[in-house]
Amino acid sequence: MWTVKCGPVARHPNEKNAQVKQIVSTETGLLAIPLAILPVSAEVTRMTEEQFNDRSSLSAYLSSRRSGRPRNMVAPGPSDAQIEDIVAIAMRTPDHGKLAPWRIVSVAAGQRDQLAQGFRKAYLAAKPEAGRLELEGLDAMAHEAPALLVLLSSPVQSTKIPLWEQQLSCGAFAMNILHAAHALGFVGGWITGWPAYNEEVRNLFGSAPERIAGFLYLGTSNIELSERPRPELTDILSSWTPPIDQ
Repeated sequence: MWTVKCGPVARHPNEKNAQVKQIVSTETGLLAIPLAILPVSAEVTRMTEEQFNDRSSLSAYLSSRRSGRPRNMVAPGPSDAQIEDIVAIAMRTPDHGKLAPWRIVSVAAGQRDQLAQGFRKAYLAAKPEAGRLELEGLDAMAHEAPALLVLLSSPVQSTKIPLWEQQLSCGAFAMNILHAAHALGFVGGWITGWPAYNEEVRNLFGSAPERIAGFLYLGTSNIELSERPRPELTDILSSWTPPIDQ
């Protein structure tokens, strides 16, 4: 066994419903980030909450892994000791050169108001005419989920290991954070949004050349998880055909 123990507008500036898309594209002029859209599978598996993140075996878990939405995460969340366990597990990630080019900053529950103030200050500095809905969205982002981990890509510059490889390792580390949280029975979500790309927000947690790789929210989902569209396997997996001249 692999068991280890505001209104009608969305509350999150990175949420992808029609209202937020309109705010992003027409009101803020700041939050829009291009997305790559893949063809979705015609056969999306239906799963119940019990079937998602199935911890009965490693293969069962990996084939049923599902993130949760931060706005739907409630207590209980991981304790400080469990957060240490989660990060320790996540450190077992591919890392060319053994550089550990990533680090985590845990934001305590009692610090969420300060984080919201930091988001607001940075956003208003970039856009003084920001509207109420934009600021409310940032405030909600700062207060979602019982636990919040800020992931920083922290590249080592005095090395021959390419920056790209260090960034790939950071992404693998983030995925391991989610795996570790799910292994402990929680649900996790990895998001970015406007704050991840703002230097003033980055400076709340680190300094250049570090970058925010994401905000990792952990807790318990208060709704049943549902499947999302997945790409067709044939669009992802192919067999190599050598060039004719070889």
